[in-house]
Amino acid sequence: MDSIKQGANYVSDKVQEATHGTSKEANKEVAKDNNAPIGTRASAAKDAVGDKAKEEKHGATGEAHKQQI
Repeated sequence: MDSIKQGANYVSDKVQEATHGTSKEANKEVAKDNNAPIGTRASAAKDAVGDKAKEEKHGATGEAHKQQI
């Protein structure tokens, strides 16, 4: 039963890792957009950094769950 829970946690973490990766890339594009206001670009850059940290966190916890299966 515990391996089922770990498997579900692994899948959840991998989905969240992918979601944050996609968000990070979108925010990077906004941050690079010269036509966007500077405040928007700065906010997008900050969000991209946060998404990168979350992406890495979920990748690491996903691997930990995978090892426990």
